[in-house]
Amino acid sequence: MNPPTFVLMVNAFESLFSGIILGLVAGLSPGPILALVIAETLKFGKEEGFKVAVSPLITDSTIIIFTLLALSTLAEHNLVIGMISIFGACYLIYLGIKNLRVKTGVFNVVLERKEAFKRAIIANLLNPHTYLFWLSVGSPIILETIKTDVSATILFLLGFYTFLMGSMALVTVVVDKSKSLVKSKYYTYVVRILGLVLLFFALTVLIDGLKLMALL
Repeated sequence: MNPPTFVLMVNAFESLFSGIILGLVAGLSPGPILALVIAETLKFGKEEGFKVAVSPLITDSTIIIFTLLALSTLAEHNLVIGMISIFGACYLIYLGIKNLRVKTGVFNVVLERKEAFKRAIIANLLNPHTYLFWLSVGSPIILETIKTDVSATILFLLGFYTFLMGSMALVTVVVDKSKSLVKSKYYTYVVRILGLVLLFFALTVLIDGLKLMALL
């Protein structure tokens, strides 16, 4: 029996909202890719920053397929998926706390040659956080939503990548216009607020994991 239309709409909205929040946090939180966005923009201009911003579309597809294949064999084992979700919640809590503790002036990268896209591809593929995110958070969401409504999966990915790339593109424009803003207290406040949002989202992932393990 198919779920009622209202339930499908709610699931689709939740998936879209999850994608938006996670994409926004991933795009604006300090890390190797955002540092590269800022460094390329400062050194070579916004065009190079945009190249870095869109690079996850190339690298993440391979990583997503890899993690989905790894988890699909466990899809029927709620206990294992629940444990992975709890690990994902802990990972999100770690990222949230890291954002809350961020300080001004966190980006100091020196570049010599104009190879933004190449550097971004390498940084994405070698960044352990990307694999951890898709293994413990992103792929479990995809596997859960695809069981009931493929459109919810599509909305999750659409929301995630729109706001991931959009937020980094926005940073590129801001850095190009005002090169000191990303080292100011205002940017720090934004990152810390995102840290709080991430902690709240980690709680929802934790609850889902506990439910899968029949502990709630």
